[in-house]
Formats: sequence, structure tokens, C-alpha cells
Amino acid sequence: MNDDLAALSARIDRTNELLQRMLAEVAKTPSTHAIFVDAGYLYAAAGRLVAGTEDRRAFDLDAEGLIDALIDKARTIFADSRLLRVYWYDGARRRIHTAEQQTIAELPDVKVRLGNLNANNQQKGVDSLIRSDLESLARHRAISDAALLGGDEDLVSAVEAAQGYGARVHLWGIEAPEGRNQAEPLLWEVDSQRTLDLDFFKPYVSRRTGAAYEATTGRPTREDVRFVGAQIAAKWLAARGRDTLGELLHGHPYLPGSVDQDLLVEAEGLLQYSLRGQADLRRALRDGFWEHLRAQY
Repeated sequence: MNDDLAALSARIDRTNELLQRMLAEVAKTPSTHAIFVDAGYLYAAAGRLVAGTEDRRAFDLDAEGLIDALIDKARTIFADSRLLRVYWYDGARRRIHTAEQQTIAELPDVKVRLGNLNANNQQKGVDSLIRSDLESLARHRAISDAALLGGDEDLVSAVEAAQGYGARVHLWGIEAPEGRNQAEPLLWEVDSQRTLDLDFFKPYVSRRTGAAYEATTGRPTREDVRFVGAQIAAKWLAARGRDTLGELLHGHPYLPGSVDQDLLVEAEGLLQYSLRGQADLRRALRDGFWEHLRAQY
């Protein structure tokens, strides 16, 4: 009997020793946080706060400087935690990166995720991307805390999904000149709330001059031109059939002179803008044309 008790006591001591080791390892493992930025909300709210407009074409945003500032802010709030990365959610036509989005994607510790952009320049699919990432990271215990910069009520399900796996979600908002720019149901669901004010954003947002704004609105963006290139490629493929596609792709990245000229003329007609002498826009046009065709091959 005494031998049995001694054996049981030894097993209990061994179990306690293993538990203490596990707790010690857990204590040494740093918690991890990630920052989730709804760029549509950011541009609209920060633009209105600093530049007095939500029109992206009317102001410049120093995305790199702002992302660094967000990382620093998170570092002060989650002092004993390490950053996983910054997730930057934006919209783009046919989910093709704009030049600005490509620059952001190249920043260290930043992941750009694109939803679609419809004809009215409205983001589609961004909220579902945020939910998917939040839920997946929380489920795999990749993060313990999520800082979410956004305001749409559709993000409530993303918050609930992450919280269901034990992650804490902290909502960051942008000061509104009047009223609120975040949905109340979203405010109710998060674990904490924080508002970033005018002084925080002022160094990173600057209104364009009248001349610069007119030039921007008159000249199509690279994204606009790439989209037109893809449209023309779709028409080209429908008219000529897939049998001719392989021969054309064999010459990639060079287009036959006649095809290139037809592409230019049709694009200028659709854009109502001359691309002669616009080397960057001509490249964007060809990129959009090739991207669509190669996606169909």
C-alpha cells in the first residue's frame, strides 16, 4: 500500500514538474499582434479630416510614413508583444495593383490584399478578406491581439470570428470633423477603442495644389489604362479566337506592330486621352493587355 502511494506521489510530482516547464515556456513566448488597415476607410476619413475631401485624387498620402507611425503606435500599446505584420486592404480594378499599391506591397512587414473596385469606384470583397485573415490568424494562434483600423458595420463578423478563437480585437478610428465615421455595432463588439486625431495624420496627408489636381483628373491613372488594356484584350480574343492566342503569346513581351498600333488607337478612343509621348501609360496599356490574355491561356 505504501509502495502504491509512493508511486502515485512520484507520478504527481513528475506531472507538476512537466506543467511548470510548460508554463515557463509559455511565459517566455511573446504575444503577437497584427495591424489590419481598411484603406478605403483610411483614405476617406483621413482625407476629410486633413484635406477636407474624400476624393483620393485631391490629396497625397505618405503611406510609408503613416504605416511606420501605426507600427510605432502599436508598439507603445502592445509593449510586451511583437508585430506579425501590417495587412493593408484596398480595392483595385480586376484586382490589379496600382503603382501606389505596388509601392506599399514592397514595404517590409506589409501585406497588401486587394478586393475588387467596381465602375463606381466602390470596394467589393475587402470585408470578406479582412474576416478571412482575422479568423485564420486567430484560429492558428498566430496573433493574440489585432488592431483594426476601419469603420464598416460589415466588419462585425470579422471581429466576432477572431474573438471566437480567443484573440482580442482593438478598434482604431480616425477623428471625425463632425458626427461619427464608425458604425455603432462595430464599436459595441470590439475589446477596446482608440481614436487617432488630426495631429497624428497631419504629417502624412497633404492636399494637392489646384494645378496638380487638374492634371491628375485630366490624365488617366496607370490603373485606368491597364483596365482599358484588359478590356481591349477581351475583345481581341473574342474576335480572333483562342487558336491565335498561342502564336501571339510566343512573342511576349513584344506585340506585333499592327496589334500594338490598333491597341493604342482603340485605347485613346476609350480614354478620350492621347497616349502619344506617355511612355508609362503605354507600358500600363500593354501590361493590362498581356495580363488578360495570359490569364486566359
